[in-house]
Amino acid sequence: MESAGSWLHVGFVYIAGSLRKAGFDVEIYDAMTKFHTLEQIRAKIEEVKPDVVGSTAYTASIYEGINVLRVAKEVDPSIVTFIGGVHATFCQDEILRDEHNCVDYVIRGEGEVTTTDLFTHVFSGSDVSDVLGISYWKDGVVSTPDRPFIEDLDALPLAWDLIEWDDYSFRTKKDSILAVVSSSRGCMEKCSFCSQQLFWKRTWRGRSPENFVSELEYLNKTYGVDVVMIADEIPTYDRERWVQILDLLIEKDLDVEILMETRVDDILRDEDILDKYYKAKVLHIYVGVESASQDTLEVFNKNLMIDQSKKAIDLINKAGIISETSFVLGMPNDTKESIQKAVDLAKEYNPDLAFFLAIAPWPYSEIYEILKPHVKVFDYSKYNLVEPIIKPEKMTLEELNQSLLDAFREFYTFKLSNLDKMSDFKRNYMIEVTKLLVNHSYLADQMKGVGEMPEEISKLLGDILEDSEAS
Repeated sequence: MESAGSWLHVGFVYIAGSLRKAGFDVEIYDAMTKFHTLEQIRAKIEEVKPDVVGSTAYTASIYEGINVLRVAKEVDPSIVTFIGGVHATFCQDEILRDEHNCVDYVIRGEGEVTTTDLFTHVFSGSDVSDVLGISYWKDGVVSTPDRPFIEDLDALPLAWDLIEWDDYSFRTKKDSILAVVSSSRGCMEKCSFCSQQLFWKRTWRGRSPENFVSELEYLNKTYGVDVVMIADEIPTYDRERWVQILDLLIEKDLDVEILMETRVDDILRDEDILDKYYKAKVLHIYVGVESASQDTLEVFNKNLMIDQSKKAIDLINKAGIISETSFVLGMPNDTKESIQKAVDLAKEYNPDLAFFLAIAPWPYSEIYEILKPHVKVFDYSKYNLVEPIIKPEKMTLEELNQSLLDAFREFYTFKLSNLDKMSDFKRNYMIEVTKLLVNHSYLADQMKGVGEMPEEISKLLGDILEDSEAS
């Protein structure tokens, strides 16, 4: 999934900072980015001899996150284990019912204050039932009341010095150092398939512009970070604050390029200041189109009209910024024809990058009850937006999977055939992206099947492959 680069988990930087401020010794070990096996993780735990091992997991990685804690208990049963993240926040009962022998605590919601509070209690021998925002097993699942959200995000300490920076880069930029950062937390939208608006309870909080931009300056000057991905769902939610961030970035002229996502309607709102985005070195913007069907957008609660997406992508392209979007497909009423309609719409909208994703009905999402009768796969590791989980009424899972792969093939064949119409910057970017798709993504086999492509595209892709292998 990390075809474009390797992304650090910024949540660990925050939690480690808070734990360290409270007097705990902390180490961040990003086994996923290192592609370490469980045996390598076991060896690391044996070497460090920690008192506590914690992990996080999204739905598709929940089994692996729990496996890490199981290994910790095998190394030393006295090690205290915990897990957090969106999946754990909503599925704590299932996790503790099935895995309480290896999972001591589930951290629900934001982790900085809760984790620090929990282990202050644990190591002082205090009653953990006083700790807000945790769940644990005691002859059944015990869940304490939710902890209120942190009000002052500027005050949170960050442990950037614990990051092994050589592990993180953005592959379209040679020798880059990539950081994932957070300028705000929350989402006020109601998208029925998404977890974020549930996790943040439809609230939004932003860091001050000065605090956020000073962090980017620190990362650039201290660690050489020259690409940052803003992890926020909607960094642009507060226009006044966002304009201040852009102005500060322009003023400081940092050697930092920015990748981000936001909503279509915020791009439309900001039509008059997209030049500021560009001057602030916003390199790449993702906006979610999600569907070629207005009816499906209504089911998704996207609060969006299809024609708005076209205009937003046009504006991003006109500003000279890389545009990216996605279509969430595989709904019960989808057919080969409806998926083709999404491909045709993607070509009409002409983003630089488009992704055709299989809907993953998170078991805690609002749309789950609607889709539950159509769920055919119950293995959470498959809930990755790539492998189909829902069986459309008129397609098999295999047909759906092939249609999604064909959608990628058709769209990127279209993009490669139009390289001569792109600016030098975008043309070079597309060539680098194609290398990534061919060599580093789950689409590798599909993209290498050049025989069915038009001859001139086959030759171009072959040249790209040859150049990639040579380098």
